[in-house]
Amino acid sequence: MKSSSFKLVAASVAAMAAFAALPAHAGKTLDAIKARGQVICGVHTGLAGFSAADSNGKWAGIDVDMCRAVAAATLGDGEKVKYVPLTAQARFTALQSGEIDMLSRNTTFTLTRDASLGLSQTAVVYYDGQGFMVPVKSKIKSAKQLKGQTVCVQSGTTTEKNLTDYSKANGLNIKPVVFEKLDAVEGAYFSGRCISYTTDASGLASVRNKSAKNPADHLILPELISKEPLGPLVRRGDDEWAAIVKWTIFGLLEAEENGITQATVDELKSTSKDPVIGRILGATEDTGKLLGLDKEWMANALKATGNYGEIFERNVGPKSALQLPRGLNNLWNKGGIQYAPPIR
Repeated sequence: MKSSSFKLVAASVAAMAAFAALPAHAGKTLDAIKARGQVICGVHTGLAGFSAADSNGKWAGIDVDMCRAVAAATLGDGEKVKYVPLTAQARFTALQSGEIDMLSRNTTFTLTRDASLGLSQTAVVYYDGQGFMVPVKSKIKSAKQLKGQTVCVQSGTTTEKNLTDYSKANGLNIKPVVFEKLDAVEGAYFSGRCISYTTDASGLASVRNKSAKNPADHLILPELISKEPLGPLVRRGDDEWAAIVKWTIFGLLEAEENGITQATVDELKSTSKDPVIGRILGATEDTGKLLGLDKEWMANALKATGNYGEIFERNVGPKSALQLPRGLNNLWNKGGIQYAPPIR
């Protein structure tokens, strides 16, 4: 009996190992992307540091780089992306209807969105929190001083509900002034219609840098009133595509942790003896086949965008126009909470 049981277990383990090693089916979304030769990515209509187009129509930002990394991983070229600018109200419908392949638009992961929209959350790209911006001349130093004050906010966002919850919880009787479009919110705040403007703290920094006549005239208050984990979403029902988007983001973090940069991909691929680096870059193991991709899927992504730290620094970090600290978005072993499952 013991011998038979052992043989049965051994056979089961062997069968599972063989099954796990099989190449993955590409999935309908990846099939469509390969057929058209382009990833269609939903982005913000214009949020500096995250997704915004310059005067020549070239898109840049953290969310844009996620689109480029995924395109490079799937098609071998980070430029094979069609960007579709979407308002907060239109973003989910565009993904649900199949107009876009992925939504990479500073979107917060929540239970409601995960459970009721027919969409799947992938991986957190930026840990944020909702804050408030006020004119320096208002002398307001704390969000608790906004009692009875008007606050500009965009509709169709988690921001609007958070503002209401915060006001009720603290007995502040804040008066929301709600607008559908971001430009209208900004315009109302800078024209003095509201004493404060609320959105994600990163968004406030972006708006202050881009739209204020003198950014130094506006203060972002120290309190954060919510948790806003931001990241791309995909349609539910295509697990293969969800895995590709998720693991591309994980790979960007893994690369930073292991010292792989945009400039060193080719060198490390041919010279590194580190088995972890070899796996990430496809030099020693073919992890791509498990995702229905080429074995150099992650090397291609890194050559297109650099690792997560490079993406952060270039778009929103202390040396960028936004000058945001790395904070929670640092790696787990450097005081932050960015932690990726291993590529193995």
